[in-house]
Amino acid sequence: MDIGQGSTRHNWHRSQIPHEFGPRTDNRYKSTESPMDLTLTEILIRTALGVLAGCVGGLAGLGGSIIMLPALAMIYGYSDANKTRHHVYMAAAMCVNVLVALSSSVLHKKKGAARKDLLIILIPTMALGMVGGVLLSGESKGEWSLYAFAGFIWLYCLYNIVTTIRKLPDHPDDSPTPAIWKILLIGFGVGMISGYLGIGGGILLVPLLQMAKLPLRHAIAGSAGAMWISSIIGASIKLSTLHTIEYEDGVALTLADAMGFAVPMGVGAIVGAYLGAMLAHKLKLPHLKLAIATILAVASIKMIS
Repeated sequence: MDIGQGSTRHNWHRSQIPHEFGPRTDNRYKSTESPMDLTLTEILIRTALGVLAGCVGGLAGLGGSIIMLPALAMIYGYSDANKTRHHVYMAAAMCVNVLVALSSSVLHKKKGAARKDLLIILIPTMALGMVGGVLLSGESKGEWSLYAFAGFIWLYCLYNIVTTIRKLPDHPDDSPTPAIWKILLIGFGVGMISGYLGIGGGILLVPLLQMAKLPLRHAIAGSAGAMWISSIIGASIKLSTLHTIEYEDGVALTLADAMGFAVPMGVGAIVGAYLGAMLAHKLKLPHLKLAIATILAVASIKMIS
């Protein structure tokens, strides 16, 4: 009898998401869904999402989570009132962030935009902050991270409106690297916020490095260079602690939950990241960023509703 009850409770998460918490109740939204379980349609949808996230990430030095998390929330929804599944989306997005940042970092390095003296300090401090943020998010309800992320999107939208009207001054390529104390503060602070929200950190890192008088081209390259290492650490911790997070009825999240999203999205992100990084050196970005931010602001409302 106990075995039967346990099986029933597990299958509730595998195939029956209540209508009031998720967009649908079919098997596409089951909880434990490894890459081998996916239909061709699901693989194509998640791969396309990865291409989009990777392109935006490579274009602006972002990790891609700013695209992936709202999309996953709206397409696949949540299975309980605490929005526990958001931890799965965060873990998957953090895995993809590694590929997005690494791919764009390689191309930026080839173009001579990465500064070693910046990365030597930025990488360890951002990684340390990332560890703290991820551990803190694991102790929080999924809905807390979700609402914090939605608020963050709105702040990002506001920032883009302000900087479109009054642009941040760019600096010559031979401008000196910011002072060590500035890099330390920026790296640790961005790492903490990124780890808690499940984002790569470029969306914060690039403007903060600009404010520290680093040229935009070097800020984007530095962001990508630091993110791929800190994202590896953050994603590893998030994945290793996923089993400690449970739905309201006690069923724990699993590694397969996250990898079912991370693998196909990651494949698409590799292609998108290279495309975006190449375009970043050819396009003027302010108006594109404003358009993306506006779309995301609208999406964030849908995400939390």
